[in-house]
Amino acid sequence: MSFYNEYLEFKNIDFSTFFSKVKKSDILRAIDKDGLDKYDFLALLSPSAEGLLETMAQRAHSLTTRHFGKAILLYTPMYLSNHCVNKCSYCGFNTSNDIYRKKLSLKEIEEEAKTISSSGLRHILILTGESKKASPISYILDAIKILKKYFDSISIEIYPLTEEEYREVITAGVDSVTIYQEVYYEDIYDRIHISGPKKNYRFRLDAPERACSAKMRGVNIGSLLGLWDWRKEAFFIGLHAEYLQSKYPDVEISISLPRLRPHTGSFDEIYPVDNKALVQIMLALRLFLPRAGITISTREEESFRDNLIPLGVTKMSAGVSTEVGGHSSKTKSDNQFEISDKRSVEDIKKMLLSKGYQPVLKDWMHI
Repeated sequence: MSFYNEYLEFKNIDFSTFFSKVKKSDILRAIDKDGLDKYDFLALLSPSAEGLLETMAQRAHSLTTRHFGKAILLYTPMYLSNHCVNKCSYCGFNTSNDIYRKKLSLKEIEEEAKTISSSGLRHILILTGESKKASPISYILDAIKILKKYFDSISIEIYPLTEEEYREVITAGVDSVTIYQEVYYEDIYDRIHISGPKKNYRFRLDAPERACSAKMRGVNIGSLLGLWDWRKEAFFIGLHAEYLQSKYPDVEISISLPRLRPHTGSFDEIYPVDNKALVQIMLALRLFLPRAGITISTREEESFRDNLIPLGVTKMSAGVSTEVGGHSSKTKSDNQFEISDKRSVEDIKKMLLSKGYQPVLKDWMHI
């Protein structure tokens, strides 16, 4: 069994006809309901729900505080390498882009770790471009060994692994994985992933489940919003998260909601996702999946990120650089994408405290 079976079951829904039949009473009933079904969730993503976002927001806030309190976990990404073998039309690391490629040595990884840990953060997300040759599992394992000295929780956002490889990194000290499908609609996925291993839709789609099967503590999924109609994309994100939550109840399932940002290269097949749309996606996900974590990255502007916090956010990045070695190295590489919120960890902490939230720098330790 794979989530792919569920994708096939729902991919041919006539979304337009469904949305045209959604009434205000359907949305209000879904908002008040404990335990939404898939069609309740889809109704909350409909155009008809746009006029009830405030009511949805009140419910989302209540559910979030009930399950997570008023605490926001802070982390930052660490880019180890930007070497990539994939030709993805929307990404700055595209193998065809003429950018400065860089890979950190183990000594540079330690310097980067020292710099980041001095901010007080104890949760780190390590990223590489998708090149198993440039960043083999052995390199990832060596990096983890160093990072364990400085961080209590290590997450990875790298190329998809086999179940056995996920077990290897878990044994080494990794406790969570982030992997985005980028876009769930198979035809678009095939078109924008021009060449490289990432073109294998099913291998990527099943990666979160392989991580769950390997006993990863946390699995974070999502899409790169803007590659497909956002209402449909959000629906499949929610279905995928529900599938994993139901099948692997001991795994912490969370969702990220990144939007396309400017990057090296050109890409103009963009489906607009404005701020109101992102809010609706987040609210619908929170009502459908009250126990799922929701992450908002520095792709979003400062004020907008701040205003999203009461609506369901449980995790935020802070003090971010998307350059390889961007926290400590004097030799700069090209960014994967441009960030919008450039505030330091200390600035984010102060903002959260001013809003009555507790910034959490450590909530888990791998033993």
